[in-house]
Amino acid sequence: MKIGDIHWVDLPTDGGREQQGRRPAIIVQDENYGGRLPTVFVVPLSSARSALRFAGTALISASLTSGLRNDSTALVFQCRAIDRKRIGERIGSVTIDERQEVFAEWRKLTGQKS
Repeated sequence: MKIGDIHWVDLPTDGGREQQGRRPAIIVQDENYGGRLPTVFVVPLSSARSALRFAGTALISASLTSGLRNDSTALVFQCRAIDRKRIGERIGSVTIDERQEVFAEWRKLTGQKS
């Protein structure tokens, strides 16, 4: 797994407003640093483009590189750590520009200036 890879994940269902169930997600954890941790940080994706109205989101385009069939919304505001057992097959990866946008949204959400 590498930062920017898109994998199928199985997000726990807990009845809240968080994304749940099987869906694509972007890996945002550096395996060189956190590879021994039992969890992995992911940003879930949604096919609901209307979610782009929320702060902390970024557009991920459907392409051969991403492996996505539909343009998707990266729900950066729902970044979460999940058990490695919940990480499934690799679908593709985001572009460099999309990766930069995801991390730019993360910096905004966490109050970082750059």
